[in-house]
Amino acid sequence: MAKRGDRGGSKTRAHIAEVATGLFVERGFDAVTVAEVAAAAGVSKVTVFSHFERKEDLALDRLPDAVGIARATIRDRPDGMDVVEAFRRMTLALAEERHPLSGLSEAGEPLARTVAGSRALISRLREFEHEIEAEVADELESDSRFSGDGELAAALIVAAYRTVAVVTTRRRLAGDDLTEVAASHRERLNTAFGALAKAL
Repeated sequence: MAKRGDRGGSKTRAHIAEVATGLFVERGFDAVTVAEVAAAAGVSKVTVFSHFERKEDLALDRLPDAVGIARATIRDRPDGMDVVEAFRRMTLALAEERHPLSGLSEAGEPLARTVAGSRALISRLREFEHEIEAEVADELESDSRFSGDGELAAALIVAAYRTVAVVTTRRRLAGDDLTEVAASHRERLNTAFGALAKAL
């Protein structure tokens, strides 16, 4: 596995993911093999699997970024700011910049359609929800400024964002106006995290 600080490794990983995404969007996830991705990227299958544990992760290569962002949201929040408010601000910032993880990136729409059409990718996303929930819970439990139930808070935070993101993605794929979808996305984030703030 390439080290995080290995720029060459990071570039190789990004290149493989870009090539794979192009093939998946063009032909469908299930129709493309890892061997074909490796050949198109000019690397070996061994190299592909040194950067990605499974085929699904080639298409969902942004997921590890989500873990880092979530952990940083907890660690780097200002003193006196509760965790829910920190996540509210972070998710609104992602929406504002149309970050791929917000579901509002125009460039990400073809991949979103590919994911929606693949049971394997949808299943992987569901697995990831449990993974990031565990990561957030672990970070909260080790945070001296947080005194609540880390597992419960993590579950509710992840569920809140997932619900908003799923609706946003469905509307994007249905062809709804992006400006309207983005406004609704922000409104729902505020509503969701506002409710969580009261509950927690």
